Amino acid sequence: MGHTGSTTATRIVELELIRLRPRGRGRRDDGDGPVLVRVADGEGVSGWGEVPWATPDQWAALRSAYAPALLDHGWARPTQAGKAWADLPWDPALAGALDTACWDLWSRQRGTPLAHALGGERTALTAGVTVPRTVSVETLFTEVNRQVGAGFRRVRLEVAPGWDTEVVHAVRSRFPFLVLQVDAGGRYSEEEGHLEALRALDSLELLAIEDPFPADDLGAYARAAAELRTPVALGRPLRSLADLERAVGAEAGSAVNVDVSRLGGLTPARRAVDLAVDAGWKVWCGSSAATGVGRAATVALASLAGASLPVEMPGAGHRGRDGLVAPPVRAHEGVVAVPLAESGLGHGVDRPAVAERTAEALLVDASGTRTAVRGR
Repeated sequence: MGHTGSTTATRIVELELIRLRPRGRGRRDDGDGPVLVRVADGEGVSGWGEVPWATPDQWAALRSAYAPALLDHGWARPTQAGKAWADLPWDPALAGALDTACWDLWSRQRGTPLAHALGGERTALTAGVTVPRTVSVETLFTEVNRQVGAGFRRVRLEVAPGWDTEVVHAVRSRFPFLVLQVDAGGRYSEEEGHLEALRALDSLELLAIEDPFPADDLGAYARAAAELRTPVALGRPLRSLADLERAVGAEAGSAVNVDVSRLGGLTPARRAVDLAVDAGWKVWCGSSAATGVGRAATVALASLAGASLPVEMPGAGHRGRDGLVAPPVRAHEGVVAVPLAESGLGHGVDRPAVAERTAEALLVDASGTRTAVRGR
């Protein structure tokens, strides 16, 4: 297929399982860990995507169903690639990795930055960071101060019943000019004590209260959104574009965390940004990514004009797998540059670094699956 052809023939799909830590002696790592997906056109051009954390069942589904389905499917634009797995059991993380890889391939073929291919307009993004719960409030102060010192302008605090109102109030008092939001992780219910805590958080001038209730309780989200002044945000309840459509229809919030892996790829994530903006919702691009490949896709998506809230990035002191791409995807003084000098993701994948961390590599093409086990 020439780069100007009408159909992209996906001739090779390479699935690489990246282990998080060295395997123990005699132990075979058969799936748990992030997966990098490479989609190639047979002419030397590749696109990359990421599954942040794959179980053995997901690894099996990639090799036996999702990858072969993409090989059997022709597409002219990456927005059409999703038809390949439309009849498979829905797994947004697997779909998201392949969809992102197709977008990266398509934009690299055309010499276009992925951000521009998606319709992005911004060249630099304000970065936000998440600070998890700690053993004490003083320890939390230390960590927040570390992130503020690194230039982050928005801090997202994890909260839970018993670790919420007093803690957030203390941070607000110590850092009065810091933009704060909270992530409740679905840990609250509509019992009166929990509702009182949410009402108290509502008084602390937060950017958003994210995922206060379990994912399947849109009614609780809608009632909270009607009562609270602080935007109620949804993230984990959204596993597809249809989920967001239902949430908007139910008036179950007024802000959304658009995560490429949770929604099933850049194609539905881009549509989700547009849908949320049309509904008057605020948008930020979160990231469950485990490597720089996934974070680079998040940055490209966050360049859309509608994604106006700070993009989620790893914080100061993060020790992840940034070394798998060059340059690393990081915030500098609280700002993330959108890479526009290179095509595709704008970050090259370091194949030797990937090989060092690969527990199992599968090469899937028209002739079948060839398996190689690497590393000890």
